[in-house]
Amino acid sequence: MTPSRLRGTVKQSIMAEGSLSRRDFNVLEKIKDPEANPVAAVMVDQNLPKDPNVTDTSVYERVSQKERDIVVAIQQLEMELAGLRSLTSTEPTKDYRRYAHELGQLISENPRYASARNNRAQAFRRLYGDTMILPGQPDTKALIQGADAEEVSQVALTVLSDLDEAVSLLTPNSPFTPISPVAGKTLSQAHTQRAAIYYMTSKSMQSDVSVSLGGRKEEKWTKLDFESAASRDFALGGRYGNEVAKGLAVSTNPTAKLCGQIVREAMKKEYGPAFVE
Repeated sequence: MTPSRLRGTVKQSIMAEGSLSRRDFNVLEKIKDPEANPVAAVMVDQNLPKDPNVTDTSVYERVSQKERDIVVAIQQLEMELAGLRSLTSTEPTKDYRRYAHELGQLISENPRYASARNNRAQAFRRLYGDTMILPGQPDTKALIQGADAEEVSQVALTVLSDLDEAVSLLTPNSPFTPISPVAGKTLSQAHTQRAAIYYMTSKSMQSDVSVSLGGRKEEKWTKLDFESAASRDFALGGRYGNEVAKGLAVSTNPTAKLCGQIVREAMKKEYGPAFVE
């Protein structure tokens, strides 16, 4: 879209009588996010099973309760690490590893239960950080520092595989296929977690770094590939309910950033110094 057409579209929207129409909103949304699709809104159905792959209620309740027990234990450990409660663990990192292992056991017993995969990925991110894909690029926020490169590589492979599988298990067959609120939340979290890893990789990646991930597609990616993939995952995380991810999708989208710059320049030319970004 040329600056003159953008200028005309924005001006028409601003000068619309009374308020913006739905079409105007959609046009502005496309300017802000070129990949936005206002037609493909998520269809949520409260009556659907919480997990589309674990439809037996009794089985779901049993599995999800096991998962909740592990997650609660992790949350309590996090509170201790943050100094919000008395420290009861003498080896918090070891305990964190144990909880991740317990989630792994739950996954082995229920391989199609996506939520456990999402939570194991989150536990490993806390342990090894969001730069786990990159050798020799430790995340200062990670609980484990100085881990063996092979160990980190294997964890990165597990995390990406978990998130890929969680996304695959929960993504509706079509934009018009409904999803349960619980499944939608987990799907949003899985996309957002994968986006965070891709984004931090793009920010930390050096041109001479070689990524080893067991033959995965990311081994051939450039910084821009990681940034673009992060933007797509942030957008999908936002689509399924995470507003923070939705905002990050725009800020990390190379096309959206370019388009946004064009819009700002067009607005400045049209309205002069009075225009406030």
